[in-house]
Amino acid sequence: MTLAEIAERVGGVVEGDGGVEITGVAALGDAGPGDISFLSNPRYASLMPGTGAAAVVVGEDWTGECPCAVVRVANPDKAFAEIAAEFGPEPIRHEPGVHETAIVAADAVLGKGVSVGPHCVIEPGARIGDRCVICAGCYIGHDSVLGIDCRLYPRVTVRERVKIGDRAILHPGAVIGSDGFGYVLEGPVWKKIPQVGTVEIGNDVEIGSNSTVDRGRFGKTVIEDGVKLDNLVQVAHNVRIGANTAAAGQAGISGSTSIGQNVMLGGQSGIAGHLRVGDQAAVGAQAGVTRDVPAQTYVSGYPARPHKEAARMHAHMARLPELKERVKELEKRIEELEGK
Repeated sequence: MTLAEIAERVGGVVEGDGGVEITGVAALGDAGPGDISFLSNPRYASLMPGTGAAAVVVGEDWTGECPCAVVRVANPDKAFAEIAAEFGPEPIRHEPGVHETAIVAADAVLGKGVSVGPHCVIEPGARIGDRCVICAGCYIGHDSVLGIDCRLYPRVTVRERVKIGDRAILHPGAVIGSDGFGYVLEGPVWKKIPQVGTVEIGNDVEIGSNSTVDRGRFGKTVIEDGVKLDNLVQVAHNVRIGANTAAAGQAGISGSTSIGQNVMLGGQSGIAGHLRVGDQAAVGAQAGVTRDVPAQTYVSGYPARPHKEAARMHAHMARLPELKERVKELEKRIEELEGK
């Protein structure tokens, strides 16, 4: 494709030679002749003058030096994703049907065009929507429901009575509907509290590898439409996550906490139980949230607090060695004055 053709597809404006042939995509530091790259994060702007790319996708307001043609767009990340899809390999296609090693209960219902891979188990009462792909080694529990066009990568576990909406993507090792962490002490012994609730997941949800969503102790753990969970995310029992919220790797949400819509949880952040995080809030990486977070608030640190306040405290802590020496010097001077 020519650069001009690509720019037309993504709604961009070419600056430079629109007739240059584009044959692939690559990162700024790796690109060579024929490759198109992109610049979204200013952190990588220093790579622009030395890139070997044939063209670079940039934002509408970008200014700087570039040795090749550029395509200005409103959203470089979105535009480059569309371009990469054009040049990437063809998606792997799974033929409809049930592999001979799969075990599918007689009363399980499979929609049109469903593909069930090797060594899968689909229990009685399960219902699988049209065009779902169930890859090798997956388990679908009793009476669980999957909507249309879902994709479960190898070794996904969906336990009993779980409901998953349309177009869900569950990556390898994800576990949906395992028991919540519920026990009561009887003397020195922990006794298990039955976890009799379930999990409901909305449409267009993506859950990363080895992430876990626990079933409710009673009632439901709810993940609303458009939520994106990274790898190794833990969602405890009776949590509710609002639409279009995103959680980065190793984030953990304790039981009965409510997360609003369009919230961002940084990697390794932790939310204590029975809290409320408001809509469009952001929680910084490794932050420990111990109290409610108001809507549209950015918190960080431990215990989490408004980010500017947390940043000031961190700056003061970095000065502690210097302040310690100053205090020692002042104490010495006071002793000398008192001696006189």
